[in-house]
Amino acid sequence: MDDEEHLRRFEDHSLPHAQWTHRAHLKVAYLHLLRLPYPEALERLRTGIKAYNAAHGIQDTPTGGYHETLTQVWLQLVHTALRQFGPAESADAFFDTQTQLSDKHTPLLYYSRDRLMSAEAKRSFVTPDLTALPS
Repeated sequence: MDDEEHLRRFEDHSLPHAQWTHRAHLKVAYLHLLRLPYPEALERLRTGIKAYNAAHGIQDTPTGGYHETLTQVWLQLVHTALRQFGPAESADAFFDTQTQLSDKHTPLLYYSRDRLMSAEAKRSFVTPDLTALPS
């Protein structure tokens, strides 16, 4: 599916839950960053993920559902790569070259597991305790 269809299906919640992968999350972040200033991209991503989760019956639990800190960390990492390397002809092409973004453990370079997986980090953004995020 092309970028426009991916974003449309995310926004209208027709993207199957089985396809709502790590990469699918990152593609939505990337596509928002191409179209919007960072603060607006963050707000659209935040509200979009929450709405998508609700539409698919994904419950917020201590270990599942929406996670504010992870949302902001991944958006910042995509934003940094986009600023440093520029956009590609598609989101998939971008992520094919930015392979560091495919490792779901990357946030653990910045956060201890306990801090990142805390209830506070799930509910609201917490700053890293190991090293600063790239800016």
